[in-house]
Amino acid sequence: MSDRIKGCWVAFDHDIKDEDAEPIMDAIRRLRSVDAVEARVADMDDWMARKNVKAEIRAAVVELFKSL
Repeated sequence: MSDRIKGCWVAFDHDIKDEDAEPIMDAIRRLRSVDAVEARVADMDDWMARKNVKAEIRAAVVELFKSL
């Protein structure tokens, strides 16, 4: 028996301008069974989360080199 999927998320690999995202969103809207496509604007929380991840990765790399 197969599962039923109610939706999915799409994330860009980097922030893009809204006018550049619109053709992509239009293409997704044209797919069969798509009911809604909604944009989310990047904000300060996104920026802070990215900076935190970069700092964690940087610290892990430094620790890796220290252990060599």
